[in-house]
Amino acid sequence: MLTLGVVFEALTGANAGTYDSLPLSRRVITDAVIDSRQTIPGCLFVALPGEKVDGHAFVADAFQRGAAIALTEKEVPGYRTVDLRGGKLEETALAAADPKQPLHLCLRTADSLKALQTIAGVWRVRLKKLRVIGITGSVGKSTTKELTANVLAARYPTLANESNLNNEIGLPLTMLKITQAHRCAVLEMGLYVPGDIAFLCGIAKPQVGVLTMIGPVHLERAGSLEAIINGKAELVEALPADGTAILNYDDEHVRAMASRTEAKIFFYGLNPQADLWADNIEGLGLEGVSFDMHYAGETLHMHLPLLGQHSVHTAMRASAAGLVEGLNWQEIIGGLLTPSTQLRLVAVTGPRNSLLIDDTYNASPDSMIAALNLLGELDGRKVAVLGDMLELGEFEEKGHRMVGARVVETVDLLLAVGAKAGWIADEAQAQAMPADRIARFPTAADAGEYLKKTIAEGDVVLVKGSRALHLDEIVLSLEVPE
Repeated sequence: MLTLGVVFEALTGANAGTYDSLPLSRRVITDAVIDSRQTIPGCLFVALPGEKVDGHAFVADAFQRGAAIALTEKEVPGYRTVDLRGGKLEETALAAADPKQPLHLCLRTADSLKALQTIAGVWRVRLKKLRVIGITGSVGKSTTKELTANVLAARYPTLANESNLNNEIGLPLTMLKITQAHRCAVLEMGLYVPGDIAFLCGIAKPQVGVLTMIGPVHLERAGSLEAIINGKAELVEALPADGTAILNYDDEHVRAMASRTEAKIFFYGLNPQADLWADNIEGLGLEGVSFDMHYAGETLHMHLPLLGQHSVHTAMRASAAGLVEGLNWQEIIGGLLTPSTQLRLVAVTGPRNSLLIDDTYNASPDSMIAALNLLGELDGRKVAVLGDMLELGEFEEKGHRMVGARVVETVDLLLAVGAKAGWIADEAQAQAMPADRIARFPTAADAGEYLKKTIAEGDVVLVKGSRALHLDEIVLSLEVPE
């Protein structure tokens, strides 16, 4: 377990065991949080300064809820403070602390975020038996993370980062949840600007890297598609020579990353030249997907409760990770069949026996098209409520028009929400979709009101767009309680 002694060692650069003689050094740190409302007894609260909210204002609340330690950059009146800005621990400052009483200790550093990251990096080094599987890509990271964790958990105690804790704050917080009992950590790694993933790898030190696919997600921030490719490649570049890069053979950008790593290469895809490949794919709508998976001369017939044919790639990534980590097929298939929430896509009942497919977490051209493909597999009149896709940079208009072209092939009624979604409607109309089957709305509320009046018996309605559009409010307003 993570202890206060490890924290002291990390923040002073001392060797392991330096502070073992201090009774307080054996205090176990149960968790690490940046939100005082998530505090549990014995945890570490990290006070992060911000433009709108300053974590230092919530130190007292964290202590009242049971936190033992707070990482701070400022003096917090009323609480014992140990100043570590000089990289030294004055042991006399702790001499009077009663190890049986609530500690309520502030560790003052020059930069609380950097201190958190330093502690996480030192703790990772102490986890000698831990295998870290890093996952990145433009689309499919979270579902791949969850399914991979399910597979590995069939044999090993496994932890995965929660929700979207995949950045310079979330990943270190996740690292501090890992205990000596864990054998695998599955960590999603997000990219906002080049250098992000290299930094995260410096903390997590993955032995396995999984690449999903490359697309123009966050292009506005990254600057160019080439920058995104280079940024994602930082994961495979960080792998050790005895590690493994699990690469998507079907994506030329990902396939080319084989030349950028010293690690072993494991390809997956729909091409027989991949190490693990699939064919005979059949989308079964809400019943899942079936396909044949081939590996080392063996063929497995799969029927998985995953939505959409694109889920085949997700299943192969998780299977590949299982194979790399030594699992047998019985364990891998058991993990793939583990009941779990479809993270980003939920089907609920709407008015007049309609079906609402809620995929409103986020959106990119590739994920939009994948969702439309699923819609095309379902029975009933197909309605798509599609909102703006943000942060596409120079790919913005082209990306929306790509979606519009697919709409024509899969959708009976299109509701475009937002200014940028207008390009989806424009392209659909340009490709001969009748004008009376296309409606445009400035806001989600407007689209929701229209849909309430027009939704018909047995309709299947896909709702998808970037989170900033708040399209989830449409689903909430139409969902019929069971």
